[in-house]
Amino acid sequence: MPRDIDEDERDALVTIAHGAVVTSGAVSAQRALSTVTEFVLTRGLGPVAYGVYALAWRIAQVLSRLVTFGSVPALQRFLPAADDSLERSRVAGLAYATTLGFGSVIAIGVWLLAPQINANTVVEPAFTPAMRLFGLLVGLLGLVMIVAAIFRAIGSARGEVLFNKLLRPSARLLGATLALALGYSVVGVAGAMVACLFALVVIGVPSSIYSTGIVPRIRGIRSEIRRFYNHAGPVAMSSLGKVFQNRVDILLVGALLTAVDAGTYNLVLVLVSIAWIPLLSFNQLLPPVASDLYADDQMETLNAVYSSATRLIVTTVVPFLAVLGVYGEQLLGVFGPTYARGYVPLVVYLGGVFVGSAVGATGWLLMMTDHQYARMLLDWVLAALNIVLTYAFTVRFGLAGAALGTSLAIATQNGLQVLLLRRFEGLFPFDQTFLKPLVAGGGMIATMLAVRALVPGLIAVGVGTLVGLVSYLFGLLALGVDPRDRLVITELSARYRETITETLSR
Repeated sequence: MPRDIDEDERDALVTIAHGAVVTSGAVSAQRALSTVTEFVLTRGLGPVAYGVYALAWRIAQVLSRLVTFGSVPALQRFLPAADDSLERSRVAGLAYATTLGFGSVIAIGVWLLAPQINANTVVEPAFTPAMRLFGLLVGLLGLVMIVAAIFRAIGSARGEVLFNKLLRPSARLLGATLALALGYSVVGVAGAMVACLFALVVIGVPSSIYSTGIVPRIRGIRSEIRRFYNHAGPVAMSSLGKVFQNRVDILLVGALLTAVDAGTYNLVLVLVSIAWIPLLSFNQLLPPVASDLYADDQMETLNAVYSSATRLIVTTVVPFLAVLGVYGEQLLGVFGPTYARGYVPLVVYLGGVFVGSAVGATGWLLMMTDHQYARMLLDWVLAALNIVLTYAFTVRFGLAGAALGTSLAIATQNGLQVLLLRRFEGLFPFDQTFLKPLVAGGGMIATMLAVRALVPGLIAVGVGTLVGLVSYLFGLLALGVDPRDRLVITELSARYRETITETLSR
């Protein structure tokens, strides 16, 4: 172990990196299932019908971020600290009741507003009934998230991964496949997805009760209401700000452009979600590690961990961005020739992903260092900025403008969060070692561009990605691997070899 890496920093880095490895598998599976679903739908519906579906689905996704009203983080906060099973049951009951209540309100609101939304967006007959069905889907999605949150709160990562990362997208894929196989279009797809999610809820709630022993109950929840909503309320308001900050683009595309544009932009977001995997994976265990170091006033160690984790995020995200940036047009074309025109918006959006990933877990660190109100205020300021920018750019530049507005908002927020962390806590991750993955990434891009020029079609994607990754790894080795990165690789490799050996010897 390098001399300048103390034991606390070593343990923190290995813990975060191990969590990233485990989480990346689950998140990658989730993204793969979602991508396959979109492929099935684009091939089965056609551009206009798929655009109707895409807009209705994205609106449902936006609403699903609000339907639990902060119950998911509240469960993480209160279930582990509960004194007895009765208190756990009341907290769980309150989370389910909150989600059911908001889900019902959202379903009724969507049912009433769907015709008006259609009149102001795609103006397609199928949109209203599809949107109304997706209004029912929002509440079901919320209940699945509560089931997953209960598993996560008691430390069952497998249960959370199973329901949230695997079964939830699988139910959507199953519904889409069944509906299309039976000859249904958008409305039938929406109805089949609702049916499959309902079946998952019927299975999931009893399964969580049986596995965790936490039986939701309503009686006596009055004693928990104030504490529960005092925590959940601000989180819900921050989530609402996040909706306007990160999801207003698809709504504006639906309102200002066409159904086909909405479908194309939805596929751009599907590919963009793949590029977020490294950041999401490293952020899985960084917050609790950062919280512990901050509580122990180990600020120097926290800054070293923040810097190393951020460099690892940059190192892992560069290949994602390079492949999507170079071969994005071919990848979009897999869904159909109509969607290849989303390539420019994709490249523009990837700029925001790069900045958002390159600064690491700035938002989480603000919250873990007791600056959550600054984070919430920033969310709302950037939400307003995003609405203004995205509207202006969409009117002027179409799909590329929608991506540009959101990309600039993401970059601005993350840049400001870096400055706030430096101002409040003296945390700053960047040094000259960050240039190494960028230089190696430049070589990877040049290699893949050469392959794209020489090799036709989708073959270029496979060949270019393989050759590009080899080029990237050689570039990193030639420039020199940071001692902390080498430590993480060595420690995890030894751990996984030992696990594999023990498994095979049984």
